[in-house]
Amino acid sequence: MQKITPCLWFDGQAKEAAEHYVAIFGGDSRIGNITYYGEGTPGEPGSVLTVDFRLAGQDYIGLNGGPQFPFTEAISLSVDCADQAEVDRFWYALSEGGEEGQCGWLKDKFGVSWQVIPNELQQLVTGPDKERAQRATKAMLGMTKLDVQALRDA
Repeated sequence: MQKITPCLWFDGQAKEAAEHYVAIFGGDSRIGNITYYGEGTPGEPGSVLTVDFRLAGQDYIGLNGGPQFPFTEAISLSVDCADQAEVDRFWYALSEGGEEGQCGWLKDKFGVSWQVIPNELQQLVTGPDKERAQRATKAMLGMTKLDVQALRDA
């Protein structure tokens, strides 16, 4: 059992979001338990209250809590990608219906912020060659979806 499980607060879309994410991540991803609002609770009786789901081996809870607390960029989910093909696949799937941001960040159609990052980014922007690292950082700052080859070439 995982010690810490992130809980994402949705406005009625927790099940739809969980199904969307599970379809994107595949593999060790699945929908788990679903709970429902009952009589005398703040939500519509019979509507989804929580959805437990797993994405690539990480557990999450989706909570339909209402519109009081929308998502912000103050928290994001980071996706480590092996190569450009993975960056492209996750970028396009997660940004569909949402909005692209800077430096590999995006908001999906539910408002959740994601970072779609190639595994080698950390090495490129912090490597021992400080000038090269600065060039890679500058290149990254000018990108929306990250381009691995352009970062290497910087």
